[in-house]
Amino acid sequence: MKKIIGVTLFLFLTAHAFAQKGDAILGKWLSPGGRGQVEVYKKNNKYFGKIVWLKVTVDKNGKPLTDRRNLNLSLRKRPVLGLEVLKNCNVKGKYYDDGTIYDPESGKTYTCNLFLNGNKLKVTGFVGMFVGRTDTWTRVN
Repeated sequence: MKKIIGVTLFLFLTAHAFAQKGDAILGKWLSPGGRGQVEVYKKNNKYFGKIVWLKVTVDKNGKPLTDRRNLNLSLRKRPVLGLEVLKNCNVKGKYYDDGTIYDPESGKTYTCNLFLNGNKLKVTGFVGMFVGRTDTWTRVN
């Protein structure tokens, strides 16, 4: 009986530690240049992120920024603030992959990988399999 309880406790603690390691990415991240913040959250064991703050919130006419460059014409009027830009990332230790990231400045979606290093998150979007660009986001306290 003690053995069963010990094994059960070990499995519970191991699963909890693994979940906590993956959850280290949760929270708010400042984009390069301080132009915006993305909040990373978890749903259905995958990681997502949405824009929660923008340095500039309105266009030159004083109207809220919209997703005006989206390739899907029906989505061009949705606000950028609150836009889900990071989707379906899986955790693999300090790496997160198999997700996508949307760039509202270009209107394009890229496959992405994320690498967590302390308070820095390296976000790499890929065009095809080998061509990519990496930005470094900084954790917001």
